[in-house]
Amino acid sequence: MRLTDREQGGVIILEPKGKIMGGPDASLLHDKLYECIESDKKRVVIDLAQVDWMNSTGLGILISSYTTLRNHDGELKLANVTDKIQSLLTITKLVTVFEAHDSVDAAIKSFD
Repeated sequence: MRLTDREQGGVIILEPKGKIMGGPDASLLHDKLYECIESDKKRVVIDLAQVDWMNSTGLGILISSYTTLRNHDGELKLANVTDKIQSLLTITKLVTVFEAHDSVDAAIKSFD
């Protein structure tokens, strides 16, 4: 997985690309989130448009990210959830935990 980030309207957008399967992916995302929290940037959108595949460890990374932000009075939202990942979220009932939006712009607007 590769991870890029940008800021738009006071919201950090994280853009993972490739497969999210744990190992170095976990620390990459975790480190980026703590960097955001330390900079007092606690509104985060993860744009999943370019994620090809995610296993259970990848889901765990998302859950950990969500919990980390919540514990620091932040919010995490998902954008551009692919059909494959939507199926995973539905099967695991995580669709009730994550707030997902059809676009990054819609996710950003939902913070207001």
